[in-house]
Amino acid sequence: MTKLRLLAEDSDDLDIISAHLQDAVTLVRDIAWLPSTRRFAMVMNRFVWEGEGGARSHGHARVRSGLHFDNVLKVQTRGIAQDRPDGVVNLLAISFAELEAPSGLVTLSFSGGAEIRLEVEALEVHLSDMDLTWVTPNLPDHRLDE
Repeated sequence: MTKLRLLAEDSDDLDIISAHLQDAVTLVRDIAWLPSTRRFAMVMNRFVWEGEGGARSHGHARVRSGLHFDNVLKVQTRGIAQDRPDGVVNLLAISFAELEAPSGLVTLSFSGGAEIRLEVEALEVHLSDMDLTWVTPNLPDHRLDE
């Protein structure tokens, strides 16, 4: 499988990255804001949604991926226990709300209502797969009746 490498500079591009990252999981310690470089970065295990529905008979797949946002001015978190670096968070979606163009707010929404909000001078997001994929028997499940 080809490694995924995507760049987003507008809301439509970010929607594509968000779709690829739905159900990505990471540890709190693998999330970092680097204010001196104005970069927010995280490393996660991405579910390979683009491989679903194919001829794979071994199960589903995940891949280690890196995501970073440039031009970050401010970061706010809600519902993420930063004092628990081994805590696991499950990314559900990423959205962008433009303020005074090209600035805006990026919201990373996690299960359980947790969020990370980034104030950006301009939207510039990079997603890159870092390793080969591995097989997992688990398919993410979003039951609305629970």
